[in-house]
Amino acid sequence: MRANRAKRRPIRSEGPWAWLAAGSVALSLLMLGGLLLLLATRGLGHFWPAAVAQVEMEDGRLLSGRAVRELPLEQSAGRERLYFTANRDLDGQVWHWLPVNDIVASETPQDLIVLERSRYGEFIGRLVALGDAESVQEPQAQEATWERLQARLATLQELRGERERLRREVIRPLIRRLDVDPSDAQARQALAEANERVRALQEAMRGEVALLESVDGRRLVQPLEEVLRAWRPNAMSTVEKLGAWGRGVWRFLAEGPRDGNAAGGVWPAIFGTVLMVLLMSLLVTPFGVLAAVYLNEVAHQGRLTHLVRIAVRNLAGVPSIVYGVFGLGVFVYGIGGSLDEWFFNDALPSPTFGTGGLLWASLTLALLTLPVVIVATEEGLARIPVQQREGALALGATRLETLTRVVLPMAVPAMLTGVILAIARAAGEVAPLLLVGVAKLAPQVPVDGEFPFLHLERKFMHLGYHIYDTAFHGNDVQAAMPLVYATALLLVLVILVLNLTAIFLRHYFRARHGVQPRPC
Repeated sequence: MRANRAKRRPIRSEGPWAWLAAGSVALSLLMLGGLLLLLATRGLGHFWPAAVAQVEMEDGRLLSGRAVRELPLEQSAGRERLYFTANRDLDGQVWHWLPVNDIVASETPQDLIVLERSRYGEFIGRLVALGDAESVQEPQAQEATWERLQARLATLQELRGERERLRREVIRPLIRRLDVDPSDAQARQALAEANERVRALQEAMRGEVALLESVDGRRLVQPLEEVLRAWRPNAMSTVEKLGAWGRGVWRFLAEGPRDGNAAGGVWPAIFGTVLMVLLMSLLVTPFGVLAAVYLNEVAHQGRLTHLVRIAVRNLAGVPSIVYGVFGLGVFVYGIGGSLDEWFFNDALPSPTFGTGGLLWASLTLALLTLPVVIVATEEGLARIPVQQREGALALGATRLETLTRVVLPMAVPAMLTGVILAIARAAGEVAPLLLVGVAKLAPQVPVDGEFPFLHLERKFMHLGYHIYDTAFHGNDVQAAMPLVYATALLLVLVILVLNLTAIFLRHYFRARHGVQPRPC
């Protein structure tokens, strides 16, 4: 009978508000998943070697390019399709809108090639011949010419890498050494030898050219030293395209930017973002923990302490640009200017610390995220049972020993929660960085083999600012949009990796000290 009565008991309902809350959470997760899917599709799809079409128009024009998107014309007059046609040096533009109804024929010939160049962007057309500028006018066997082109590009890549290594590891340190001591004859001799080696490398890269032809028959002599890569997308198999996609993603992660951030990779921005966030975490954690410990464990719990808590919580709502102005005035002009007068007077009027840099950006963001760490740590301290403190004191421990050996270890998960929230906010902030140290182009990372190895006074690149600059300040925003999507996805992944690291540490300390999770 009891079993039957239990079966007939109606299911307890939480009411419509519970369903509304659950629906809101589900909708938020769907929106987040959709955003990540959009970033991954638009960003990672940019590195896939898409097919190149040769299009013949009704008026006899011939064009070649990649179809990007298609839109309806006004008043239902058909549709038009956007093609990326490259060849800026021949056409003066790289985008063409073509009415779909005027396209007579569209095919994908396998002999069409795509060249990535350091000047004028990409070229789409055919490879006619390869050789010196005087002897390149006659057409050559297509497959053999293509293989020669690939071999020569591989050699040029090695020479280019050696040249960049010399500039980065030899010439720049020698120039800084001569700035400190202009009478250093040994450094001057080494610099002259390195410059001579660079000139020899540049001379070895010159000389050979490629004779190219667009699909409408116009020819172009292209110096090979300006060609970075070449591929035939219509002749590639799926496996070859997958390999090319992987190499493209790797170059995006490992190389520096080119063409004013509109091409190339984002390695300096990745390094700058991660280094700034780590420095910010090291700066904000001790100050935030000490402030929370004072407010919760030491200070008299009166009206003044209550007002201080309200002020700290209100600081979290101050606009981030206000922190940027504060950092510019106090850190850069105030403290940095004083450091220059005291220790770097010989370098003035060129500032060393009296200008924006990695240190001032990290300090500004540490100040911005300080309320988050204080509030999270104080809530963690408040959740520790009073019996833990009373037990330690009853066993003869002093207040300091109780604090350092019982209370603080149990509050470590809450501290790390505050650090996680601080990382999430600091990594995405851009407005204060515009004033205290971020740079549009800073291909040299703030860490190298020269003493003191970590150069806090240098400007740095940041993924958030890279997105802003590429999206709004580029010459061709349409071409830069895939890079914006890819960089945004990368920024999300960097924040996710940093947060997962902190979450792992939080669970480790929670398990080690037996801290009970917050009751639901």
